[in-house]
Amino acid sequence: MFGGPLVFAQLMDVLPRHEFNACVRRYRGDYRARNFTCRDQFSCMAFAQLTFRESLRDIETCLRSVEPKLYHAGFRGRISRSTLSDANRSRDWRIYFDFTQVLIARARKLYAGERFGVELENTAYALDATTIDLCLKLFPWAPFRRRKAAVKLHTLLDLRGNIPTFIRISSGKVHEVNVLDELLIEAGAFYVMDKGYLDFARLFRLHRQAAFFVIRAKSNQAYTRRASRSIDKTTGVRSDQTIALTGPLVSKKYPESLRRIGYYDVEHSRRLVFLTNNFTLPPLTIAQLYRRRWQIELFFKWIKQHLRIKAFYGNSENAVKTQVWIAVSVYLLVAILKKELGSELSLAEILQILSVNTFEKTPLLQLFSTFTHQPSPDTNPNQLPLFDF
Repeated sequence: MFGGPLVFAQLMDVLPRHEFNACVRRYRGDYRARNFTCRDQFSCMAFAQLTFRESLRDIETCLRSVEPKLYHAGFRGRISRSTLSDANRSRDWRIYFDFTQVLIARARKLYAGERFGVELENTAYALDATTIDLCLKLFPWAPFRRRKAAVKLHTLLDLRGNIPTFIRISSGKVHEVNVLDELLIEAGAFYVMDKGYLDFARLFRLHRQAAFFVIRAKSNQAYTRRASRSIDKTTGVRSDQTIALTGPLVSKKYPESLRRIGYYDVEHSRRLVFLTNNFTLPPLTIAQLYRRRWQIELFFKWIKQHLRIKAFYGNSENAVKTQVWIAVSVYLLVAILKKELGSELSLAEILQILSVNTFEKTPLLQLFSTFTHQPSPDTNPNQLPLFDF
C-alpha cells in the first residue's frame, strides 16, 4: 500500500512554491493573516475547481468532512465559508495573476515542440473573447446591457499546446478590438483573428513591430489590385492578390500593401477571404492557419464546461478575478501534469480522475496509468477535439 502523500498534496507540490511566495510578498497578501494564508486560499479554490464545487458552503462542507486529512493535503488554516469569502473579496487578485504567468511560462516550454496541424516554424496565436453573463443587481461593476451585466475574457491562445498566454478580464461593454492595444507584440509571430478585430490602424501597429496577422476581410472592403499570383484551385484557393486599400481613411491607417487570399471551404460550402501582411507563405497555409483559429472557440467551450467560471463564489470584482485566475492556474496545472507524466489521457479525463481521487494515497503516475480509455462507439469525433493530442 502506498504510504506517500495524498493526491491533492502531490498536485500542490507540482506548483513552484518559491514563485508563489514571491507573488504573495509582492502584494503583501499574508499581511496580518493569522490562520488563513494565501496558500490556504489558493488550495481551497483549486479544490473547488478540481471537484466542481457549487458554492462557498459546498467547499466548506466537503473540506470539513475530511478534516483529519486536511493537514496532510497541505491545508494549514481552519476552513470556513466567511473566511474564504473575506479572502476572495479583499486579497489582491494580482497575486494569482502573477502566479498564473509563472505557470504559463512553464507550460509553454513543455509544449514548445507541439504540432498544431500547420507546417509553420513561427509561433502562432489565436485572439478572441468570450462573454460570461451575470446579474446586474449582483455585479453592478460589470455593466453590459440596460438590464444585464457580463464580463469578457479576452484571450490570446498559443496554438502549440493551446496554452492561454494572455487573458484580460473586462466588463461586457469593452469591445474586443481594444485588447490589441494591450498586447506585447512578438516579432515574427502570427496573430490569427476574426473580422471583429479588423481595425487597420491597430493592424498596422502589428505590421510595424514585425509581426504577422491573418484576419477575415469584410465583403464591402474597398481596394485596388496591384498584382496576382498563380494558384492551384484544387487546393480550394481561389485567388492570391497583392492589394492596396483605397478608402480615404483606411488608406491612411494602413498605407502599405496587403495580401488578399480567396478560399472556398468545401466542407461548409462557403467562400472566405483573408487579409495578411505575410507574402511568403503559400496561400493554402494561410487558409489552414485561419482554420486553426477555431481552437480558441473550443478552448472557451472547454473551460466553461469543465471549470467553475460561469458562476462565481463572490460578487465583487476582486472575487471574480481571483476565481478566474485560479481556474486558469488549475487548467495549466493539468496541462503541465499531462506533459510531464507523458499521459495519453485528455485533459478532461485527467480532471475527472483527479476530482474523485483528491484525498486518496496513490502516486499520480499510477493513478493515470491504470485508467484504460475505451471510447464509446456512439462518441461524436467532432465533439471538443481540442485536447486529443
